[in-house]
Amino acid sequence: MISYVCRRCNDLECETSVCPNCGERTELAGSKVFWCEHCNAPSFDEVCNQCGSLCAYIGTDLRPVFPEERLLLEVLLGQPFCFAESSVWNVGSNNYIVDGKKKAVSFKGLRERNDIDKVIEKLNEYHNKNIKYVQEFESSKTIVNFIKINKNRLNAITYEALNYIKSLAGDKNESEMFVSFSGGKDSTVVSHLVRSALPDKNVIHIYGDTTLEYPTSEDYIKRFRKEYPQTPLLTAKNKDQDFNNLCEVIGPPARMMRWCCTVFKTGAITKKIDSTFKNAKQIIAFQGIRRNESVSRSKYEKESDDSKIKKQPAVNPIIDWLDFDVWLYILSNRIDFNYAYRQGFTRVGCWCCPNNSAWSEFLAGIYMNSKYNEFRDILYKFAQKIGKPDWKVYIDDGEWKKRQGGNGVEYSQKSIVSFKPCALEENTYNFELTKLITTDIYKFFKPFGILNYEMGRKSLNEVYVLDRKSNMPVLRISGRLGSSLIKITVFDNSPVFRIKRIAEMYLKNQINKYQTCIGCTYCEAVCKFGALKVFNTKKGDVSNDSISYSIDENKCVGCLECVKHFENGCYISKVLKVKKQG
Repeated sequence: MISYVCRRCNDLECETSVCPNCGERTELAGSKVFWCEHCNAPSFDEVCNQCGSLCAYIGTDLRPVFPEERLLLEVLLGQPFCFAESSVWNVGSNNYIVDGKKKAVSFKGLRERNDIDKVIEKLNEYHNKNIKYVQEFESSKTIVNFIKINKNRLNAITYEALNYIKSLAGDKNESEMFVSFSGGKDSTVVSHLVRSALPDKNVIHIYGDTTLEYPTSEDYIKRFRKEYPQTPLLTAKNKDQDFNNLCEVIGPPARMMRWCCTVFKTGAITKKIDSTFKNAKQIIAFQGIRRNESVSRSKYEKESDDSKIKKQPAVNPIIDWLDFDVWLYILSNRIDFNYAYRQGFTRVGCWCCPNNSAWSEFLAGIYMNSKYNEFRDILYKFAQKIGKPDWKVYIDDGEWKKRQGGNGVEYSQKSIVSFKPCALEENTYNFELTKLITTDIYKFFKPFGILNYEMGRKSLNEVYVLDRKSNMPVLRISGRLGSSLIKITVFDNSPVFRIKRIAEMYLKNQINKYQTCIGCTYCEAVCKFGALKVFNTKKGDVSNDSISYSIDENKCVGCLECVKHFENGCYISKVLKVKKQG
């Protein structure tokens, strides 16, 4: 049972996320999931729709526990197959429901209490005996009852989602829409809904391969292609960067600075969209985002302009679905899905994400042992490199996930921009760079206007930047190649540079970008006109010198979004921002 309230209409209770009175979005007041003791299965309604029994409240949401995860729990408890004949579900974190009774399983100190190698050994020992339960799970009495009890709920959410997708698609053809496909359960459901609602359209699917995907995700993508050969499934992948190398240069990602998403997901998907939908002015992206996934996603709208990726209105057909609903839909329709969920993972994506729980980390150690150990070695080396005296505890206790900025990271020094007004020339600044000057530096000033190499004195390596409309000079730049000093004169022929404080900030931003750019491509993603292109000229090389940064003057309109969108002008600079001590 899900309830909504409209704050605009004095907390009016509603049945849907749209108020029937004012038409505005409502807030999710809460959800309740119940247990039917007679049917030994979860119910969305307080009264069982199969037997009519009054059900007991068990939580706000729930997911099935597949035989693979059930066996792992039993091994951890030292009681193999003790729940094999039971109905087992998870109602959040370490809280399980076994035949309607709550059972808490402590995940604290899993690594210490349960040696991973021993757990792997036990799972292998009982694997063959567990196959029977794996094969029979979807047809078990538990799942059959779950589907029968909640048939009304399934019909309601399916009907609403299908009609919603049909209404949005309208007369659009397949070249004007795509499914953002992660290989996770939510995007799997959205894919099935879109294909069911639009059977006459082969809607493109774009899979963002972050290079950090679960092995089960890679397997699932292969099975999906084989099962649905008529569905175009494109892969967006950053082939120019190496995650391990970047971890060494700028430090591993953390909760507040997940640069991995930007470098390996957003940028790659943007490029794939650009190449796939070249002539489309606007495209619809069907996404599997749900509000109850996290606090941040609870604020998402059902339809919105994507803040990360250009020309992409994001549509979220299952935004108000619970985990309960997602699994009800998958199991009812017998849809193939990512096997990571069978193992006990609650989310898929980057397997080493700093937002992953201790339970997910433990599972990674079991099912991805080699990659897990390799990443831990990288973390240990990083902790030692930045001078953590208790470096092993710092990593094992997950403190690395909380770090902010580039304290201790050598590359963070590249983001330092020092300047002072010139004593001899008005409105002129002398900048001292941390990177030697090359001809590439002038490219970073193209957002301000057209580069003119003829007006300047060649002996001083002068270049002028001209306003696009008036053709009058807005900047004069001079710096000897191979030196670290550059002089920039600001003219007030453009409104951009008439306010001194803003002029200084914009100049610092672009110089900073020149010094720190590692080719994350985030600035390319925010360019709505396709004028900006960034790529690595040497695959896997994370040195600043291997990055090609270019702006097409014929496409650039001078909106300055690439200049002002990020703090200090560059996303990586934000990641590396050094926190002041004391």
